[in-house]
Amino acid sequence: MRLLATSALALFAATPVMAQEINALVWCDHTDPALLEPFTAATGITVNVKEYEGTAAGLAILEQSQPGDWDVMVIDGVDVGRAVDAGLLAELPADALPTADFFPEVVMAEQNGRDGKIYAVTEKFGYNTIAFDKTKVDPADMEDWAALTSGKYDGRIMIYDYYVPIMGLAAVGNGLATADLTVETLASLKDPLLALKAAAAQVGDVVSSQTALATGEVDIIVGGGEWLTAVLMADNPNLDWTIPKQGAVRWAQSIAVLQASANKDAALQFVQYIVSPEGQARLATSSCYWGMPANTKAGDVLTPEQKAVLRWDNQPEYLSRAQLYPVADAALDTAMQDLWTTVLQAE
Repeated sequence: MRLLATSALALFAATPVMAQEINALVWCDHTDPALLEPFTAATGITVNVKEYEGTAAGLAILEQSQPGDWDVMVIDGVDVGRAVDAGLLAELPADALPTADFFPEVVMAEQNGRDGKIYAVTEKFGYNTIAFDKTKVDPADMEDWAALTSGKYDGRIMIYDYYVPIMGLAAVGNGLATADLTVETLASLKDPLLALKAAAAQVGDVVSSQTALATGEVDIIVGGGEWLTAVLMADNPNLDWTIPKQGAVRWAQSIAVLQASANKDAALQFVQYIVSPEGQARLATSSCYWGMPANTKAGDVLTPEQKAVLRWDNQPEYLSRAQLYPVADAALDTAMQDLWTTVLQAE
């Protein structure tokens, strides 16, 4: 990746701010020094990060914190509305964000905004689907969700431990649109999820899923995708991922400035860096996990090899075949968590 010489960072550095530190609630891809250090070098603003997984966990951290403790938050795109309704996010100036350069499908103006106002911006996206070792499974089988519970791969499967995309995948695999998932329709997913759990050897987080697939402890990761395999492919080119014929779910993460922040100018500068072509390229290839940048101009910064791993040229097809995460209100989210607990506790 080319160095940040004449870049958006130079513009950020030209706009001094009072705060020299901001605190950010982030996913693990934002903890990479290769992402954070260029911003700090250019602006003098140190970004203190705290990693979390899952919107519920992030909101719980905010509830347990003092107002102003946090300046920036990374959040599931479909959950921005919940944070807006709770009064947690500050309005972002539309003219300060390069959304005209984004893949149109991931601007997600309705999810990231409310009443014509913008409260978050999409920064990265990808797919929760099936990741696998193509030397140990039949790749043709991976084109059908039903193969996972056929008995052929029992004990060779790991399930990514995040209930929202897994519920979405269960819906897609059983002909239910993620947008139609409600407390009532959720009940139809119990048996398919229990069948999947019975076929699985493990349920694990990001790191344990990557480790299990890389070491051959399992051959299939349900919920995996480019975000899981990209960082492993240099050492193990046999790892692959696909979107089955029934489809998959598309994750999209957004970044926002918190309403209670006393450092909004510095926080906005960080958001602008993250969605700049250079920031996007670094975020897309973070050491924790890779994913597609929302800003198409990141393609001018990424190397051809990096774009090939991300399957840059396949995005129009993939975007057309993947559904968004289920959008859960409080009642549906509680029901999903209860069902996930039941699934995890099943023998």
